[in-house]
Amino acid sequence: MELVYKKLTDKELDTFIGLRIRQLREEGATEDIDLVPSLKDYYNRHMADGTFVSWLAMDGDRIVGTSGMSFVEKPPYFGCPSGRLGLLSSMFTDPDYRRKGIAKELLSRVVDEARDYGCGAVQITASDMGVLLYTDFGFVKNGNFMQYKL
Repeated sequence: MELVYKKLTDKELDTFIGLRIRQLREEGATEDIDLVPSLKDYYNRHMADGTFVSWLAMDGDRIVGTSGMSFVEKPPYFGCPSGRLGLLSSMFTDPDYRRKGIAKELLSRVVDEARDYGCGAVQITASDMGVLLYTDFGFVKNGNFMQYKL
């Protein structure tokens, strides 16, 4: 298996969006709405202005692993004096390719992107399946994370 790692471009975007939806469903999302237009709009805007980047694992022409990093800015705080944060998303590996180090390699590449962007921290809401990958990489759980749905 000779995988190639490359950055997401417009050429792979439709396939990437399909994999993102597959990932969300695999993680338990049951809502019956069409996310494709919203995802396409988001990725087009944020890839264009450099506030979203993704690395892909390719087996030939087939995407077998995805990653994503969105860059946001909030008021600086002691734990992140730059105020720049990386929000990790879209970590997905095709079931036939799991347990081969692909997700770790993709994670390493998008974390490097966040570092290069000037982020002081990277955050993720991890799926149950991803917790071990992230803790092994050095992520620390924050038990106070909360969300208010509007």
